[in-house]
Amino acid sequence: MQIVFMNRLSRISGADQEVFAQLWIGEEEGHWRLGWREFSGTEEMGDNLWYEGGSWNEMLCVYRHELAVKMGDGYRPLIDGSFHDEDSLTGTRNQEQLKLQYFSEHHGNESVYEELCAWRRGKASSERKAPYILASNRLLRMLSAFLPRTPEELLQIPGVGEGKASQYGGDWLSITSAIEREHSFPLGWVHQAVDEERFMAWQYKQKELKYKKQLERLRLRRVLLQGIEEGLGMEQLKAQGGVSRREVLEAVEELEKDGYSVEKLIALEMADVSPNEQADVWTAYELMGDTFLKPVLYKAYGEGFSPAEGLDVYYERLRLIRIRYRRGQAVQLGVATNF
Repeated sequence: MQIVFMNRLSRISGADQEVFAQLWIGEEEGHWRLGWREFSGTEEMGDNLWYEGGSWNEMLCVYRHELAVKMGDGYRPLIDGSFHDEDSLTGTRNQEQLKLQYFSEHHGNESVYEELCAWRRGKASSERKAPYILASNRLLRMLSAFLPRTPEELLQIPGVGEGKASQYGGDWLSITSAIEREHSFPLGWVHQAVDEERFMAWQYKQKELKYKKQLERLRLRRVLLQGIEEGLGMEQLKAQGGVSRREVLEAVEELEKDGYSVEKLIALEMADVSPNEQADVWTAYELMGDTFLKPVLYKAYGEGFSPAEGLDVYYERLRLIRIRYRRGQAVQLGVATNF
């Protein structure tokens, strides 16, 4: 096996004793191995094998996730840029915004946060929008921590632009301005209020969570591709992947976008759906577009359609047929482009 990458890390462990470790990647005929080796003084503690297999992408996901865990525990690398990705923990503006987020997560006013969440639920219902489109949890946390009182202060909160401020700023300020606060604007004081070591550990925890999701997504895709090839249906894929049917369907849509064939699964799931019903859904997509499912549902099945078994099964059909529809549209566009 040839070692293609190695980095040395260290951390302080009790009585100011420095502990060392090596992180290494080896390759042999397309087979990857990833490991961690710790040292205590001059004593080698042995290898901990993190990954062994033929997928570079999966190995890289494991590398990033496990490294984030170790750096969250206090290890620091000899070579910077350890994660080899597009994100950076440096950059003045990025650091300032991250510190505001960190501070808000640890110093938010919980009652104000709950009131803002209640506002979001009500507004999302009245405007028929997904709650996250109105405001993210992160934004509501920052509003609850920094308690802006004026439109000018509100615009200093990351994630609040002119559009959001004009739409919802009045509602937010009616909640936040009624609460006493001990700090002032602008928020430059946050930089001094944040403990650098704890902030750094928090950043690596965020990376750990991010890379864990990436790794879970990558492994789910592998399970689905193998299952689809074996002729498994949605329920079997759900069991093998350990996720919900909705998560399976979302992953299947991503696979199609990335150029993988999922037609075998669609054909299996559509086997008991009549050709006339499938044709009605296809026509509805042609008339209503494929962005929103509800108009297509009512166009295909009739206004006020409310089956006893619920709508989930029908929305699932719509999404599977939409994969075919979009594939057909892409083919037509490609043909038109070639002329």
